[in-house]
Amino acid sequence: MRKMKARKAMYCVALMAAVVALLVISVPLRASETDDRIESTARQSYVFKTYLKGDDIKVQSSDGVVTLTGTVAEEMNRALAQGTVASLPGVKSVDNKLEIKGVSAAANSDAWLSAKVKATLLFHRNVSAYQTKVSAKKGIVTLRGNASSQAQKDLTTEYANDVEDVKSVINKMTISKTSVKPGETMGEKIDDAGESVDDASITALVKMTLLYHRSTSALNTKVETNDGAVTLSGKAKNASEKDLVTKFVKDVHGVKSVNNQMTIE
Repeated sequence: MRKMKARKAMYCVALMAAVVALLVISVPLRASETDDRIESTARQSYVFKTYLKGDDIKVQSSDGVVTLTGTVAEEMNRALAQGTVASLPGVKSVDNKLEIKGVSAAANSDAWLSAKVKATLLFHRNVSAYQTKVSAKKGIVTLRGNASSQAQKDLTTEYANDVEDVKSVINKMTISKTSVKPGETMGEKIDDAGESVDDASITALVKMTLLYHRSTSALNTKVETNDGAVTLSGKAKNASEKDLVTKFVKDVHGVKSVNNQMTIE
């Protein structure tokens, strides 16, 4: 009887040790699977495949803490990479060590302002950013290139005019005889009615859009995306700003609908 009890006790101890060992092993395995998913999803995201495809970006995740290394063409790309990764499920924080390749445009310079306007147009699907040439001189922005309609030309002017630090806009764009459909530029489809744009990319693009437009407050706006449906919360300065936030967000690539729950201060 004693031997049987001793064997039973030893069996229980061995079983408990096995369970503990399995738990210790399974935790890092699950963490590793999550890290692999984060890295893979980031690389396959719409932002990385569309806006950052020419950049050299390495994504490394360790227990949900993501480190970005490599080089990008400009500051916008650096911010977009961080914003997209930060919006992925399972990401706890992002350490952005990306470096800008070459010499970046000095803040408040003409080149810097041109880049901001160009980036703003890139985020919106109802303007043709790739067919729009942007130049700036002392805060005055000049637009050249082709627009598919007068409405698209006017919208391009409106978006450019609302970029921070733009004093005025001169739009010299011509109306194309061959119509360019929204979401298509230079014969290339950028967005297939929002179907191919992942939620993390949409969230990052929306935040960048609100940051670049002077009439909206990105810092006071929380953005959540679920299957292309964007929910906005936070504070707006007035009803006009709230309406503009909705308008700008609706025109971002991939956005299917906007639920603006912002409160007016």
